[in-house]
Amino acid sequence: MGAGKSTIGRLLAKELRLPFKDSDKEIELRTGANIPWIFDKEGEPGFRDREQAMIAELCAADGVVLATGGGAVMRGENRQALHAGGRVVYLHASVEQQVGRTARDRNRPLLRTANPEQVLRDLLALRDPLYREIADIIIETDERPPRMVVLDILARLAELPPR
Repeated sequence: MGAGKSTIGRLLAKELRLPFKDSDKEIELRTGANIPWIFDKEGEPGFRDREQAMIAELCAADGVVLATGGGAVMRGENRQALHAGGRVVYLHASVEQQVGRTARDRNRPLLRTANPEQVLRDLLALRDPLYREIADIIIETDERPPRMVVLDILARLAELPPR
């Protein structure tokens, strides 16, 4: 959360002349409900089922830059779909950056707690190894303008051997 997936994804898609998709936004468009409402009504497992189906669909599409929700990597099926679907770029942000970037965002159900910083620390401890497991590229986003991150991604993508 707060690593810049949507912002950087949009800019990257523009540079690559590809469509950009955000799995959370696609779920909201299809259901007509926002993510917090889905969490409230279906719980996290219900949302994660919707997320898994959406990621499978979007990863099967050709030529798309996809941003997923932060917890997508917790399911093995999602990690497999992402790895099989194309190159995976892990945008890593420190907890301090995440706290700053998400502080005013009320659309993050997992951070509706008395101690969002601890939640972010716990989530990073669980998720970071999974992101690293499937990532073709790992990019640090702390204190970096999105445009510079995109240029870094483009350069690193160019260095990768074809699949």
